[in-house]
Formats: sequence, structure tokens, C-alpha cells
Amino acid sequence: MKIKSAEIVISAVKPDQYPDAALPEFALAGRSNVGKSSFINKLLNRRNLARTSSKPGKTQTLNFYLVNELLHFVDVPGYGYAKVSKSEREAWGRMIETYFTMREQLKAAVLITDLRHPPTADDRMMYDFLKHHGIPAIVIATKADKIPKGKWQKHLKVTKETLDVDPEDPIVVFSSETGEGKDKVWALFQEYMDR
Repeated sequence: MKIKSAEIVISAVKPDQYPDAALPEFALAGRSNVGKSSFINKLLNRRNLARTSSKPGKTQTLNFYLVNELLHFVDVPGYGYAKVSKSEREAWGRMIETYFTMREQLKAAVLITDLRHPPTADDRMMYDFLKHHGIPAIVIATKADKIPKGKWQKHLKVTKETLDVDPEDPIVVFSSETGEGKDKVWALFQEYMDR
């Protein structure tokens, strides 16, 4: 997709703050510091639209990005970050669950994992949550540039097996550095929007 416009339109914490537009939405989930912001910036050809940070737990709201006036990316808070209070984590959990289970515009959840490492227990919990609620999932195995290409398949197999990926759900090797997988991701988004 050729990106003509991309902007953050709102940071929401509850449903009455979500955008009114009936545009298709793709929610981006992943553990803290897995590279969600870099993924967004790479897909949208922007350097700093989504703020990247070396400090985990930066995203604390649902950030809605309007892309080409056609669709929204929804960046949800990263999970698995220990340095926030239990009550804060529970509040994020409720906010995310409300969004995922009630948002009709949601076409698919994009679960971002790190190709270099087996998915964490939190990644498995997130994937199981999506499956339990019948939410289509696209698994993105990012940071592919950090591994020799010849080892991608081996690492991908670990990701698939650890998450027990449904054969219906696509899995894409991605790199925010090289752009590997970018066109494939956009093709998948188009496919889900056409359904």
C-alpha cells in the first residue's frame, strides 16, 4: 500500500473515546519492547510517528493511527512488563479486553513476537485469548535481521509450535530494519479488509 497520510488521531482508555469512524482496524499486540512502534513506523514509512523507547511500558493507552483515511492501526499497551503496579496492569488488562471483545471494526489482531526467542508465556496467553474470543490473528516474527536467513525456518518452527498457531492464522517473518515482510503484511491487511 502506498502511504499518503498517517497520523495518530486519539489515545483512548475507554470505548466512548474510540473513533466513531466505521473503518477497519488492526490491533497490534506484543510484549513490552518487542518492537511494535518500529513495526508501525516501518509499515507507514515514518521515522517517528509511533514513539519508540528503550524504556518498556511506554504505551499506556490505546493509540489509534489513521492510515490513508482508510483504516486504523490500534497500538495497545505492551504486556509482560513487571515494573508497573499490579493495579495498573489489571486496568490495562481490562482496557485491552474491552477493546478486543467489543470492537466491531476490528478485522484482526497482529501479535508481534521476537523471532530470536521462543514466544513467552505472556505471548501464549495473548494468542490463546484471541483464539478463545474468535479474533483472527496475524503472527509477526520480528527482528529477523538479527538472525542469519538460513536459520529463519528453524526459529519460525519454534514460534509456531510454542504458540500452537492455528493453520488459518498467517505468520510473517519481519524486520523493521530491512523491510523484510512489509509487502506481505500489507497484502494480508488488504485481504482481511476485503472479507
